[in-house]
Amino acid sequence: MADAAANLLAGGLVAFPTETVYGLGADACNEMAVARIYSVKGRPADHPLIVHVASMGGLGDWADDVPGYAISLARDFWPGPMTLVVKRSGLAGDFVTGGQDTVGVRVPDHPVALGLLEAFVRAGGKGVAAPSANRFGNVSPTTAQAVSDELGEYLADGDQILDGGPCDVGVESTIIDCTGDVPKILRPGAITAQMIAESTGLAVVRVVEESAIRVSGSLEAHYAPAATVVLDQSPVAGQGFIAMADVAAGEGVVRLAAPKTHEEFARVLYSALRAADEQGLETVVVAQPQGDGIAIAIRDRLKRAAFGSANS
Repeated sequence: MADAAANLLAGGLVAFPTETVYGLGADACNEMAVARIYSVKGRPADHPLIVHVASMGGLGDWADDVPGYAISLARDFWPGPMTLVVKRSGLAGDFVTGGQDTVGVRVPDHPVALGLLEAFVRAGGKGVAAPSANRFGNVSPTTAQAVSDELGEYLADGDQILDGGPCDVGVESTIIDCTGDVPKILRPGAITAQMIAESTGLAVVRVVEESAIRVSGSLEAHYAPAATVVLDQSPVAGQGFIAMADVAAGEGVVRLAAPKTHEEFARVLYSALRAADEQGLETVVVAQPQGDGIAIAIRDRLKRAAFGSANS
């Protein structure tokens, strides 16, 4: 961890696991290092990054005028799969925020991520900017091998990939706009509207599609494999199929995942989409999970994956 933290402070990149997906990290105060993230990912320069900090106390370094309900959320759900978008402090440069006056901050819930962030603080760092460790618009990685497969040719010799095993949650963090009077969900995730309402005592604006604030994963096309993703149709022989375990697949259909719960569906979704590409499948049919909770986040990712693959 000390070596990886020193690498970050020296301007290197470190890919690391979180509970959601693997991130590609750089010192959030180092403009040249952050520029390398954009280069390695092929990411648009105006697309903001999330700053990862070691503890709730780090929020104060990056934010100004944090509302009380945001503090409640941080107390209840950090470390965890939740990003708070707040008014940025002077520490947050345009090169991290995409030129906006807001910044996204989170404390990840993974021992490797927290170990890295704590070592980074001990070495004098303030925060690690880290989008998902994949090429822009592609399927997010949930294993170290997926990071290596996706970014290996783009990383420099001194960059590092920390292997913390497969991610537990499997879809990206809930992003919550905390700049207004009430919390607004900009990207759904494992922290749900009901959980936010119970924490804050406020009415929650659910999934704002048209927001003035740009955030990660908000583009219409995203999370897309090379295979074409088709939603809620009957698969035919030769096609990949992802569905709950109680949904049968026909003869000749390539079953990529059969999760028993919505939480398992989220955990295996991206690895199943990657498996489709590894097997050379042209089409993946997904029977979307219904209902609330993390199923909302799964449907959000699949809608963008279907649009992205159909328009690639």
